[in-house]
Amino acid sequence: MLKTWIRRIHLALAAFAGLLLLNLSLSGALLLYAKDIQAIVNPDYWRLPTNSGQQQSHLSLSTLTKQIESATNIKIKFIQQETAQDKPWLVSLTSGEYLNINPYSGDILLKHNYYDTFYGFVMAWHRWLLYQTESSNKPFKVWMSIASLSLIIEVILGCFLWLKPKHRLKRLKIKWRSKPKTLFYQLHTTLGVFAAIPLILIAFSGMAFHWKPATKQIVEWLTFGQVETAKFDNNKANKAKVESNGSYKYTNDELDRTYQVGKHALVGSLVYRVYLPQNSGEPLKLRLKMPDESHAYSWSWVDIPSGNVLSTFDASKASIATQVWHFKYKFHIGEFLGWPVKVLWLFLSLLPSFFVISGCYLLVKRKKLFTKTLSLTQNAV
Repeated sequence: MLKTWIRRIHLALAAFAGLLLLNLSLSGALLLYAKDIQAIVNPDYWRLPTNSGQQQSHLSLSTLTKQIESATNIKIKFIQQETAQDKPWLVSLTSGEYLNINPYSGDILLKHNYYDTFYGFVMAWHRWLLYQTESSNKPFKVWMSIASLSLIIEVILGCFLWLKPKHRLKRLKIKWRSKPKTLFYQLHTTLGVFAAIPLILIAFSGMAFHWKPATKQIVEWLTFGQVETAKFDNNKANKAKVESNGSYKYTNDELDRTYQVGKHALVGSLVYRVYLPQNSGEPLKLRLKMPDESHAYSWSWVDIPSGNVLSTFDASKASIATQVWHFKYKFHIGEFLGWPVKVLWLFLSLLPSFFVISGCYLLVKRKKLFTKTLSLTQNAV
């Protein structure tokens, strides 16, 4: 009786979230290689000329800032650097637009809205089904998280259905010469069992981008720790602002010197983003990546007039809970341990689509068998 109800819930959830899971699956698989695809299609916008890397270093921060703001007449919010010499840097403007720039010459390769690019389009499809209201609300964003939660429940229920009968291990064999119905059932069951854990973790990490408090609490429970956040000492910033009378305008040399101080505030770090001050008295903020980090979660804040480091946050030395929480991004997109993991993630991303399609196929076949049996019974009577 319990098995019957579990199967009914399994089918009901699939019917409820099937279309959403198809969208998550297909867009997620495409998102893994979306940046590579747009670079292949439009290399002039997403790749630097081959002779760019022959220069010893990129332009100074002050030169880049002055050149870009003069060309656009818009202030820069942040500059995102790339470690690969053939990739352009990303500049975010206070207007909401973005620029792809050549850091060696300062040339603007492309001016765009982030979600108008191929990668941004797939990202919007994956996260909120491309729909947003005039006030920029994204009502389908929560439904994509609900779909991820449904996938977790479906995988758990599917594993329960596999565990319930006897001869569990024997039912994990795939006989390729079987009839289509039997083959689909074997693939549905076997792939679901073997991929259960990574699928649950991928779905959970996806939910963490929207349901942050709840998922963060779960991570803290499982790791017996607290997720730390980057903290900035506002007292030091306010003191620096008072000392500069709140109206200090830094020179180019001071900006470059402050950048170098912030860059080396944490030994061994690489600069990921540079957040330029938007108001007088604000510090220069650098988002850094430490050698032991999966992504850039460390920070340094430096006062421009004095060049003093106001605060730092080394995420690589944070708690286990913090490091697990930070790892969710790279884990979700499969960017760890090289290209084999990314290929595996492509396969895992497509599995929910297969489960929905094969589940529908098996359901239709079961309905046809039931109808045929009922017809034969009535004829016999």
